[in-house]
Amino acid sequence: STPAVSPQVGSHRDISHESLSLFRLLAPQIEILVLGTGDRVERLHPTMLKQMRECGIAVEVQDTANACATFNFLMNERRVVAAGLIPP
Repeated sequence: STPAVSPQVGSHRDISHESLSLFRLLAPQIEILVLGTGDRVERLHPTMLKQMRECGIAVEVQDTANACATFNFLMNERRVVAAGLIPP
């Protein structure tokens, strides 16, 4: 069988249920996913955020600079966190 390939994400428009699927497979399961959407905060489709919450993962969407700071803060708090960052 062909291995699953994660879609490339070049901008916030490329963030999809499929591109977020990798974060649902991590072990231990992450509590919080911090998404950095580039130079500014971009709105993501509410259904995607709801699907992640239903899997037990909170999603924090910020501009990438703040997302990096939030990720570092949560790591220092010993939270189980992951980040998806689009360069500014």
